[in-house]
Amino acid sequence: MVYSRHRMARKTYPLATLALLTAINFVNYIDRSVLFAVQPLVQAEFKFSDTQYGLLTTSFFIFYMAAAPFIGMAADRYSRKWIVFAGIFLWSGATLLTAVAHDYTTLLIRHTVVAIGECSYATIAPALLADLFPEERRGRMLAFFFLAIPVGTAMGYILGGYLGHHYGWRTPFYVAALPGFLFALIFLFLPEPDRGSSDHLSATPDRATLRGLTHNGAFWTATLGMAMMTFALGGISVFLPKFLSQYRGMSLDHANLLLGVSIGANGIVATLFGGWLGDRLLRRRGSAYYLVSAAGMALGIPVMAVALYVAGPPMMPAIVVAEFLLLMNTGPLNAAVVNSVSAPIRSSAIGVNLIVIHLLGDAFSPPLMGYISDRSSLPMAFIAAIVAIALSAGVLFYGMRYAPRLHAARAET
Repeated sequence: MVYSRHRMARKTYPLATLALLTAINFVNYIDRSVLFAVQPLVQAEFKFSDTQYGLLTTSFFIFYMAAAPFIGMAADRYSRKWIVFAGIFLWSGATLLTAVAHDYTTLLIRHTVVAIGECSYATIAPALLADLFPEERRGRMLAFFFLAIPVGTAMGYILGGYLGHHYGWRTPFYVAALPGFLFALIFLFLPEPDRGSSDHLSATPDRATLRGLTHNGAFWTATLGMAMMTFALGGISVFLPKFLSQYRGMSLDHANLLLGVSIGANGIVATLFGGWLGDRLLRRRGSAYYLVSAAGMALGIPVMAVALYVAGPPMMPAIVVAEFLLLMNTGPLNAAVVNSVSAPIRSSAIGVNLIVIHLLGDAFSPPLMGYISDRSSLPMAFIAAIVAIALSAGVLFYGMRYAPRLHAARAET
């Protein structure tokens, strides 16, 4: 009887941990995106430009990137549970206090505090999941974890759009902040897995040391491909509600609702499909994670062009299809990053990954696109996003040659 309970616990513990970490990530992205939904309302009160609004996102990612390597190195050496707990409390508290902001400077400070809190979670959670699931299951498991990005973002649009329209832009921040405190307390009761307990790939010098990371082709191609994707999605997510409102004649709350529903639905279907497809193809091809991600990017380019530059009936179907093709890479691409390194440096490597994808990605794209918009138009600004997606596809196709040989590692064990 005791053995039976122990065996059941071993089976349910990884899934329970995955469910809780996904729920926390869901709240994370609600907190991050709710401001996007109320952007015009905040700008109307504080009277700042699109460029200044883009700089809020830049400040967020500057502090996010600055914290990432220190948190990653700490997580590879000390207990990860308490770092995650502190981070959740920090970002939830800052989100709650956003509701009392009364000037641009306060919003700027809010963004920096939220960034440090969220970074402590984002750096550690994928490494925790890698310790619970073997390499060939990580596409699906990380797809489930990261579906919180589009679904949480969608809920941020819906929550912010509805509450902001009916009760003022401050109200959504009260609602969005509270679940984080509860989930942080629950997280403390889960045991922390042993580092590397599910790995089969060997801890070679290029996979297990920070010095070796500098010439790890599998890591760098996955990271650079992710950076270009992040550039595109970061800029589009900030300005798409305004684009639909000002250039396509939708009301702001209707635009947020449509985006919320489409991103939420695609976030579930496309993200899980991409994770399943990556794991399925990995049985036959070691570079499957790179292939699925690159193909999704490449196929998404012409559909994005229709979504952004063709008005009328084709627009919304094109938006939905483009979202599907871009979001299906979420699980495979994150699994490629996690599998490219071994447990001794995994959190540190994720910290480096976060620096690169945001430095070259969404820390830079919103102010750039805001600058182009202020001097030309939003449709012109979106060209930068399409170019970034094309670069992402090219880098990931090239990265297929560096994918780790999982089948050989399985045979050796």
